[in-house]
Amino acid sequence: MSGFPAALPESRVPDSRDAPILNWGIAGPGWIAERFTESVKAHSTQNITAVGSRSAARAAEFAAKHSIPASHGSYKELAQDPDVDIVYVATPHPQHFDVAMTAIEAGKHVLVEKPMGITAEQVRAMVQAARAKNVFAAEALWTFFLPKFDVITQLLESGALGTLVNVLAEYGEHFEPGHRIFDPALAGGPLMDLGTYPLAFATRVLGAPETVAAIGTAHPAGVNSQLSTVLGFSSGAQGIVNTQLYNFTPTDAVVTGTEATLHIDGPFNMPGGFTLRHFDGRELRYEDTPGAHFEGLHYEAAAVARSIAAGLQQTPQRPLEDTLTTLELADEIRRQTGIEFPDTAKRKQKP
Repeated sequence: MSGFPAALPESRVPDSRDAPILNWGIAGPGWIAERFTESVKAHSTQNITAVGSRSAARAAEFAAKHSIPASHGSYKELAQDPDVDIVYVATPHPQHFDVAMTAIEAGKHVLVEKPMGITAEQVRAMVQAARAKNVFAAEALWTFFLPKFDVITQLLESGALGTLVNVLAEYGEHFEPGHRIFDPALAGGPLMDLGTYPLAFATRVLGAPETVAAIGTAHPAGVNSQLSTVLGFSSGAQGIVNTQLYNFTPTDAVVTGTEATLHIDGPFNMPGGFTLRHFDGRELRYEDTPGAHFEGLHYEAAAVARSIAAGLQQTPQRPLEDTLTTLELADEIRRQTGIEFPDTAKRKQKP
């Protein structure tokens, strides 16, 4: 272990404009696709060449709004577009599997919005298909691609916190009635929309848990409204995760070690700062302008482009093994709390 550092390490994340250029196809012209498109166009040199939707009108409208050359009225057409190198899957959660598999079968690389699938089984099938087609596949969990998280990774790997003993992470938001998070058919509830972030963070820091104890509360709409989970790890470390859809919370994350504590400013999953505090009172502060999707989504696109140019089939920032660990944990939480999602593990129809 290196001990408490004299200064924080520098971020190793390069300028997104320096990444090799890929031709991107957008699958699903919704809210997150719009944020992704705006961020990539403003902060990188990646080329968005096409958009696809089950609605030709929606695809055409999105393409016109964002000056995208081509639009398609099906995900199959998008996947078969010869001018598309990689498909960014930004559909509702239950559609991720089918749309990603359609792109993979067409020989396209895929970057799939979080959660990559609604079950670990789906992700395993995607990975197997991508390997068979020799294409790239990754989960677009943008937090881990941010410059601040590269600095955090260096601190954790260097042993600056000492032996890690605890992770606390939470994420809550307020949603108006009618939002898709209240729709059971769309894998509603906070687990996949919000909970992916604290679950992924806890498992990124401490690995796969050995024990899981979860409780949940039902919502009148027929989805889960709140989850709290205690995690136990073979090292003796523990984790506590909470997510809910009632109201906004600080969205804090704290990692405690025997030497120092890392407190990431809320919302921890977005651009912003953090403090590393030694037990003797010494502090190191990482300052970063707080931001949201516009300021951050371009980093994942650039990292993916670099990975593909290097011949990789996944990203080091969010390895597929980590994605599977998070989905396996989510599966166990659903099992313990009785949450049911639509069964889309088997492809019932082509998109």
